[in-house]
Amino acid sequence: MIRRVILLIFDACGVGALPDAADYGDSGASTIPNIASELGGLHMPTCSKLGLGNIVSINGVPRTINPSGCYGKMAALSPGKDSTSGHWEICGVILKQPFPVYPDGFPPNIIREFENMAGIKTLGNYTASGTEIIDKLGTRHMETGEIILYTSADSVFQLAAHEEIIPLEKLYGICRMARQILKDEHAVGRVIARPFKGHPGAFSRTANRKDFSLEPTSETILDRLRSGNIPVVAIGKIYDLFAGRGFSKSIKTINNNDVMAKVIDEMANTEYGLIFANLVDFDMLWGHRNDVIGFGKGLEAADKMLEDLISKLRVDDLLIITADHGCDPTLKNSTDHTREYVPLLIYNSQMTIGRNLGVRKTFSDIAVTLAEIFNIKNIFPGQTVYDILKETMHFIK
Repeated sequence: MIRRVILLIFDACGVGALPDAADYGDSGASTIPNIASELGGLHMPTCSKLGLGNIVSINGVPRTINPSGCYGKMAALSPGKDSTSGHWEICGVILKQPFPVYPDGFPPNIIREFENMAGIKTLGNYTASGTEIIDKLGTRHMETGEIILYTSADSVFQLAAHEEIIPLEKLYGICRMARQILKDEHAVGRVIARPFKGHPGAFSRTANRKDFSLEPTSETILDRLRSGNIPVVAIGKIYDLFAGRGFSKSIKTINNNDVMAKVIDEMANTEYGLIFANLVDFDMLWGHRNDVIGFGKGLEAADKMLEDLISKLRVDDLLIITADHGCDPTLKNSTDHTREYVPLLIYNSQMTIGRNLGVRKTFSDIAVTLAEIFNIKNIFPGQTVYDILKETMHFIK
């Protein structure tokens, strides 16, 4: 039987536009395939063996006749294309309404309430990339002490501050105040602290970002696992996306390499349960900055690290790799998330041959599968894939 699941989210690594992508301005989005095409191919032998090239045509990642893993792709049932909604759906919560977005900035009444509660004035309040806005407004922020506020096409209220002007704990406190204000019709998915350092002309964001998400609107598979005294370990930004709910342990990370290293370390500590990790660099460093080359190199580097992780899996481990949305850097008219299918790769060392899992109707199929694996009563929408997986693993037969 499976005793431990390692669930890796390759943040923003979509594999093709969903049928309703045009409604979101994302026609033609296909993050991994488009990157591979623009770069003349990707070298991802580990993911190729697992069946990534069987999901969709990817230059440099060939289709495998006998893949070592099971493969497919998943559609989002929740509206929108936000990290929070994507992760929640993976864990069994499907939104009926998308989180609110503010392409023209936040309304004056929200700004007044926030400034009065936080005791600070704001700069900006418009849609921008994080690096662009600190370059533009960082100097004035340092001169006046006013905090930089910005958003994007995603449901986010982002507050940037130089760590020497507004210390981290104060910035986090200000974000908590914003989280209290942003409710009801203004309940954005995340309030994000965006600390930076440096001097005019040479500002750079630090690794001290912190997300203040809404709590999930209903019970997640993480909650159910914890109720059953099953360990759930968050690695990377996972903890913040669920407002800290449903975890027995949380481990901070600084980049993709650190995430993979800490997953491997935790595999030596957590013998049973769920290890849930997010590789955020694809989204934060490369997708939102339209950095095709960086994204491609990041995919290849993650593939190499994945080879090491797989070599350390036990016979009763199950590895699941997926994503939460797309963020296609080849779409030069946008730096935002894209509405896409996400890949689904599942591996166990005892799989005799990988199977095609097809097109799953919801990310929540993962929650249903986890409930079956850990013998938790299923309360989630979707369909398990464990029946298919068991057919491929000879030690379960």
